[in-house]
Amino acid sequence: MRQINFVVIFVICLALVLFGIENTEPAVIHVVEGLDLQAPLSIELLLAMGIGAVLAWVFSVWNQIQNLLESGRELRQRDVRIQELEQDIQRYKVELEEQQRLLPASQPSPQDVEVTEVFAK
Repeated sequence: MRQINFVVIFVICLALVLFGIENTEPAVIHVVEGLDLQAPLSIELLLAMGIGAVLAWVFSVWNQIQNLLESGRELRQRDVRIQELEQDIQRYKVELEEQQRLLPASQPSPQDVEVTEVFAK
């Protein structure tokens, strides 16, 4: 993947250099009324691309921050749900023990032992 990125960046830079060599005549940019910038067309193109790259980077960082905050929220919700389920398991264990005490005094069958082991895990 790094080789592909390098090739893409190299081709773009080569195209910019060739464009800059061919377009050295000054051009005027009308920013707002009364404010005009005059510079070679290649310099203006580089500035525009640089500003676009910075804006793309800022958007990427903002997107990563939003994803991080959302994943943190999801983790907190999962932790709460895990605690609720653990409490349910404890309550079910207590209920099972109470029900076993209420059963007539007899030897537990192998099937009852397996059920108890399943709930204990």
